[in-house]
Amino acid sequence: MLMRTDPFRELDRLTQQLMGPGTWSRPSAMPMDAYREGDEYVVAFDLPGITTDAIDIDVERNMLTVKAERRPAAKAEDVQMELSERPLGVFSRQIVLADTLDTERIKADYESGVLTLRIPITERAKPRKIAIGGESTHRQISG
Repeated sequence: MLMRTDPFRELDRLTQQLMGPGTWSRPSAMPMDAYREGDEYVVAFDLPGITTDAIDIDVERNMLTVKAERRPAAKAEDVQMELSERPLGVFSRQIVLADTLDTERIKADYESGVLTLRIPITERAKPRKIAIGGESTHRQISG
């Protein structure tokens, strides 16, 4: 069997073992991507192996909070674990949203272990053209 060694992954694994899994008072971070797509911002979180009922999404003012919990899988009594690298416990991420985003119309989808939030940009924040009055609107005053 050929094994590739990554010293940083090993260090992460050892740190996780020493600190233990995340808890609701001290959650672990979850990886995410954030980008603008047309008239909305998209935030995608990697949450593989987590069911939708274990995901909690809250918005308070401009603070978006995503919490998720990966629970251990039920195992039979005669199972002997050989290797366990998949992190268990609580994961959380908080993002401060700009005032230009419409927090009332956030859409959430969960597919293939990826939670995707789509946050529309408010109408007042979208770019618009401003007309300039022509010279014909100016009048000369004689006295």
